[in-house]
Amino acid sequence: MTPLAQTRRRLKAHPLALDSALAAGVLLCMLAGSFVDPHSGHTVSWSIRTPDHLSLLLMTLGAIALIFRRSAPMAVLTVTSTLSVVECVTGDPRAPVAMSAVVALFTVAAATDRPTTLRAGLLTMTVLTGAAMLAGPLPWYAQENLGILAWTGIGATAGDAVRSRRAVVQAIRDRAERAERTREEEARRRVAEERLRIARDLHDVVAHHIALVNVQAGVAAHVMDKRPDQAKEALAHVREASRSALNELRATVGLLRQSGDPEAPTEPAPGLDRLDELAGAFRNAGIQIEVAHCDQDTTLPAAVDLAAYRVIQEALTNVQKHAGPDAKAEVSVVRVGPNIEITVLDDGRPEPEETPVTGGGHGLLGMRERVTALRGTLTTGPRYGGGFRVHAILPVKTRTRTAEDPA
Repeated sequence: MTPLAQTRRRLKAHPLALDSALAAGVLLCMLAGSFVDPHSGHTVSWSIRTPDHLSLLLMTLGAIALIFRRSAPMAVLTVTSTLSVVECVTGDPRAPVAMSAVVALFTVAAATDRPTTLRAGLLTMTVLTGAAMLAGPLPWYAQENLGILAWTGIGATAGDAVRSRRAVVQAIRDRAERAERTREEEARRRVAEERLRIARDLHDVVAHHIALVNVQAGVAAHVMDKRPDQAKEALAHVREASRSALNELRATVGLLRQSGDPEAPTEPAPGLDRLDELAGAFRNAGIQIEVAHCDQDTTLPAAVDLAAYRVIQEALTNVQKHAGPDAKAEVSVVRVGPNIEITVLDDGRPEPEETPVTGGGHGLLGMRERVTALRGTLTTGPRYGGGFRVHAILPVKTRTRTAEDPA
């Protein structure tokens, strides 16, 4: 972030300090203008003059009123306009107290709507210019009187332009945010519909054949000893049903693959038996990893074993991406009663814009879906003192959700 952007952010965070600085600047400009006399003699020249005490007091009060221009813009405009009218009537030579009224009018125009700006601008111009022309010490056609008319008009116009630009920018941002939300909602809806369609297809394709396999296998086991010919026939039905199920399952899954996708791997799915190999790969990438096994040589179901491996793999990938080059990670796999608990800790201190957000990101979402599908729980979040923590609890005996289970 550039120094200018940092300064702008600090000023926006402290509006009262910004308005105080603006008031001080306006006061300096009014003081400088009050000490300069542009009309000396019969020719246009510059000379130094001393304003009277009333003018100094009016300029100071007008500047102080500008400090509160954001919280009460109409009240500040009323105060500064009143002070300007007093100066227009009594000041001789006149001090530029109207500058505070111009700034207040600009604030009103920038903070309100166009009808309010039009009414406030016309009223301010009429009152200040009328007071200067009718009750001031100068002739009504004096240049200073026309200057008040011009500067009040410029203040109202500039404020309205700032308000219009701000509204346009905000409208563009809102439209972009709505479009982004619409795209995300549409993507989630399509993903949900596709998942439902795939689940129905898999159910329709596989359920019948699996049920047939189950029935025929029971028949074969029942008549194996007394009627081996009938048992062989039942086993032939089992083989045919399983072959049909595999073929139809392969065809259904093939619909999800694209022409450019790589071939499906033929090796077994990875599990915790390859945890040391996984940790070694990340150590070669420069991450210091400590692995602790306290799972009592538990034999896990294939789905739990794969989910545990993927959770650790994704957690270490996040450590490599976000935790910094000198991060240390700890991986523990512990058997606690009927569950396997997996914990991945790191002590990384990433940049603020790279800090992982609890519950955000596709990696964390994928881990949560894997764990939830097995009726486990996953918690993620920053650690006290720095770093990140991923903790997953997976049941050893799995029971995946069905359509009748509550979500």
